[in-house]
Amino acid sequence: MELVVDRPIDLQASLMGGQAHRWRQEEPGENRDETGDSQWFSGVVRGNFIRIRQAAPARLEFHSAPWPEASVVPLLQSYFRLDDDLAAIHAEIGHDRRVADMVERYPGLGILRQEPWECLVAYICSANSNIKRIHQVMENMAESFGSPIELDGRLRYSFPAPAQLVEAGEAELRRLGLGFRAPYVDRATREVVEGSLDLNALLRLPYAPAKERLLECYGIGNKIADCIAVFSLDKLEAFPIDVWVRRALGEWYFPGQKTPPDRELLAWAQDYFGRYAGYAQQYLFHGRRLERKAAVKEAGAAE
Repeated sequence: MELVVDRPIDLQASLMGGQAHRWRQEEPGENRDETGDSQWFSGVVRGNFIRIRQAAPARLEFHSAPWPEASVVPLLQSYFRLDDDLAAIHAEIGHDRRVADMVERYPGLGILRQEPWECLVAYICSANSNIKRIHQVMENMAESFGSPIELDGRLRYSFPAPAQLVEAGEAELRRLGLGFRAPYVDRATREVVEGSLDLNALLRLPYAPAKERLLECYGIGNKIADCIAVFSLDKLEAFPIDVWVRRALGEWYFPGQKTPPDRELLAWAQDYFGRYAGYAQQYLFHGRRLERKAAVKEAGAAE
């Protein structure tokens, strides 16, 4: 099945750049079929096992299960936020020269609209962790408590619903690799099951009260709350500040001085970039991360 898009989409940058944690980049030997050897990515979105690749500049090819593929088209349109007016967003955040340059350099980079429950758990698991480890613990939870989904001879698992994951308990979550994050996930799961944490209600709230409610959850701080807000709750003014973004802001916007604390950086960024600060953050995060990787690679080559 094909999905026609009206904008460039960089699957590598958008799916594998640290936003979502259920995607895999398939090995070259897995990619070849009768139509060529373009890179395939496989992931699980809202209970659907999806394999997707770039078929042409304006077309994505995908296979999926268990939903009929025609039903997955609107799911992918929402997931890739094809309803966002990117031209207007870029015009607004592009007043900043550096962000405008990154928009031009990475035109296919976008923000994903993830399922709030899975996003909540993933970003609680991101505390003091790395992308590879987050991927692994999310897969561990899915394989232990989710439902199997078969596609093209491959097997993946849906992410467990709150009622499924609540059966795990803190000890089992620790065994699955969550470590000190296990009680945070266990507590959040119980709040969702009991109804005291209503993620659908947070979707309807403005950014500030939605974030305030997230901050009441055990183990959720400003950065995690903002990640959940921008990547799953449609709060595009949220501006997560992690180590890469802090470095980017300090080096690029506050050179020659001590970088302000995160609370001040957040206020500055939201005032400076405005209602689409989350998009600006994604470009800064991606650009600073790639810049660092290039510097490390160059240093290694020089040795």
